[in-house]
Amino acid sequence: MPIDATEPYDPNNIFARILRDEIPADIVYEDGWAVAFRDINPQAPTHILVVPRGPYVSWDDFSERASDEELAGFVRAVGRVARENGFVVPGYRLLANTGPHGGQEVPHLHVHLFAGQPLGPMLAR
Repeated sequence: MPIDATEPYDPNNIFARILRDEIPADIVYEDGWAVAFRDINPQAPTHILVVPRGPYVSWDDFSERASDEELAGFVRAVGRVARENGFVVPGYRLLANTGPHGGQEVPHLHVHLFAGQPLGPMLAR
């Protein structure tokens, strides 16, 4: 169920629980700023989620409240995951859903990395 991007952060959301090691995940990368893991319901041959360690609901929340170090660390982590998994050539897609119209289901900022096949147009027509 999509969430309202203006709602407060829920510390018991599934990604927060993964960050606290309460729920197992197939982690492919982690550092002081982010954790990346394989999506349990992949929408492409390779589908990895990258989440910041901080309590941010959405991209706009993150860009407003995160420190410069958190912003840089998270963006670098996303790029590092793409490079280390061989996505750069032939290419990949980044997606961050925000709010109900954007289809956000978990109230913790996360970026989807899709790769492994041609991904088609940006939006279904």
